[in-house]
Amino acid sequence: MLFAGALAVGVAGPLLTLLVPASTISAPPWVWLIGLGLSLTGLAFVLTSQQAMGNSWRIGVDPTERTGLVTTGAFAAVRNPIFSAMALAIAGVMVMTPNAASAADLIALIAGMELQGRVEEPYLLDVHGPDFVAYAARAGRLMPSVGRMKTVSRQSAPTRAAESGSRQEE
Repeated sequence: MLFAGALAVGVAGPLLTLLVPASTISAPPWVWLIGLGLSLTGLAFVLTSQQAMGNSWRIGVDPTERTGLVTTGAFAAVRNPIFSAMALAIAGVMVMTPNAASAADLIALIAGMELQGRVEEPYLLDVHGPDFVAYAARAGRLMPSVGRMKTVSRQSAPTRAAESGSRQEE
């Protein structure tokens, strides 16, 4: 729901700028161009990352579905480059239209990314076990080397309950 809210609020920031120009901090035109560049770059990375996932790309988690673990391309360094790219795109919108609605959009998106990661990662651990643990130990959650999972000793087969209490991030 936070993702849907972020999309709705994402439209509100630019609309607020059009309807109430005084709501946005005044900045030189080159700042707007930087924001546009960030947004377009973020959108390009979203599409590229989605394409790199191939048949593994889904919206949400279906516990009955088993997809491959994607660890190449942007996924080699970051476990969720789609989320990172979405944040870059929304940050670009905030640079272009720096107002309360744009800031709320970025905050809602980041909160949604964190919550969705707490759903996706246990699923990936259940499905891919030691392969996911090894991957998460070398790839950051949203940025390279940031939020890598510490490896844990695996005496028995992975289970969500056992792993959720014993895994930690750096």
